[in-house]
Amino acid sequence: MSDVSNLFDLSKRAMSAQMVRLNTVASNIANADSVASSPEGAFRPLRPVFATELADQARAPGVAAANVERIVALDREPAKHYRPDHPLADDEGFVYQAAVNRDEEMVEMLEASRQYQNSLQVVDTVRSLVARTVTMGR
Repeated sequence: MSDVSNLFDLSKRAMSAQMVRLNTVASNIANADSVASSPEGAFRPLRPVFATELADQARAPGVAAANVERIVALDREPAKHYRPDHPLADDEGFVYQAAVNRDEEMVEMLEASRQYQNSLQVVDTVRSLVARTVTMGR
């Protein structure tokens, strides 16, 4: 029965990692139109960095899980727009808009959502198989 609980644990970790990914996408989309008075102050898109926890650390042979190690800001230059009437405009009249590509974020969101759904399907399948196994003995 320990192998089954491992599958639940691995699926939980995968779903948790994808939730972090979805949250970073949501943050990126929410800040896509934000502006700042300097390039340094402009919002940078976020991405989670995944690390693999190998079998040695999981204490089970052949098992590896993905964990979010950290969240990093992408090194992209913000768009420079001339808007002298904007309250955040610098001395030269420029504001700096977040370097968020909405199309890229939508693709990232779809991929993370599908990965989350796949992990959920694994949990559902394992749960169903365990239920069938329990009822076989009756």
